[in-house]
Amino acid sequence: MRALLRTHQTVRLSVVALLVAMQLLSAGCASSQRGQRAGAYFPSRGDWQRRSPAQVGMDSAKLAEAVQFAQSREATWDFGRDQVRTFGRPLGALPEKRAPTNGIILRHGFIVASFGDTKANDPVYSVAKSFLSTVAGLAVDRRLIRNVNDPVADYIRDGGYDSPQNRLVTWKQHLQQASEWEGSLWGKPSDFIGAAEFGAGERKPRVLQPPGSFYEYNDVRINRFALSLLRLFGTGLPEVLKTGIMDPIGASSDWRWVPYDNSQVEIDGRSIGSVSGGTRWGAGLWMSSEDLARFGLLALNRGKWGERQIVSDQWFSDALRPSEQKADYGYLWWLNTGKVQWPSAPASSFAALGNGSNTIWVDPEHDIVVVWHWHRGGMDALIQRILAAVVD
Repeated sequence: MRALLRTHQTVRLSVVALLVAMQLLSAGCASSQRGQRAGAYFPSRGDWQRRSPAQVGMDSAKLAEAVQFAQSREATWDFGRDQVRTFGRPLGALPEKRAPTNGIILRHGFIVASFGDTKANDPVYSVAKSFLSTVAGLAVDRRLIRNVNDPVADYIRDGGYDSPQNRLVTWKQHLQQASEWEGSLWGKPSDFIGAAEFGAGERKPRVLQPPGSFYEYNDVRINRFALSLLRLFGTGLPEVLKTGIMDPIGASSDWRWVPYDNSQVEIDGRSIGSVSGGTRWGAGLWMSSEDLARFGLLALNRGKWGERQIVSDQWFSDALRPSEQKADYGYLWWLNTGKVQWPSAPASSFAALGNGSNTIWVDPEHDIVVVWHWHRGGMDALIQRILAAVVD
């Protein structure tokens, strides 16, 4: 039996290694293609130029079919009916209603199609995790984090990393959701046990694994990561995001990153709200499709906006590399390793994904960004239709 288990583990690791190698090769090709493009367009604040499909090498009729499909996939999510049932006791604010499905399609930086109310600022749920990843990129670029493989305990001394289990947790493990951090934060235990606190998302007890050895999608641990970044920057992450990323890319001033009602901490005598990596328990990042599209365009260009490198190219190279424990996951970005997530899309494409469903999909090979707010699935079918419209 032990020999059989060893064989199974060896095969599994070999498959993951193969998928990782395929993704790295694909990413390298996409990077090379992107480097050959000239005259990239970046919209100024309050002014985003549009182009007809023909002007950006797309078929107008086929693109219209893609938009029609997206509009037909209205989400069923209702905050009052679904939030507590799905996720458990809320900790922060939620809107009473949301906008209908809406979105934007970019090619070569220009808006080539849009539908619905793209200025509505609604919760984006776990799309916020990819923003959190990029804020961590600023910390690395500014040398606040010297090496992502460093234990967080070397930087943060608030008691959250004192135990034998937690003192081994690294920044990279948080970014890849493989930290196995143990504890409670803002009234939520990291084991996700209990329907009252976690709703349909509750989990069964399991043995905790060594940090870095096991992937688990876990918002308590992500919130611990966000708190650690707050302490590292010494200021609220919404301000870091605003001044470091959103203002430089010309985003509106309407978006909000809302903390929980009970997530205030004291930093140098100031009370600051620690934000979350999602809206599982309310609050979280509330943002319009237009501002999400700007962020997607920044990711498409690997942190560069015009002549300014806002987040390092190296950070995006690292963030979009498949993790050892989950080949379709990077640093809080979803990857298309082995074309598993979206069979119709290039393996080099990647996305920020959130409940609702909420999506920022980025395709470096075709120079496309798609934002789709509030849909009930069918992302691969939409991608298939959009790419069918590409003629040049």
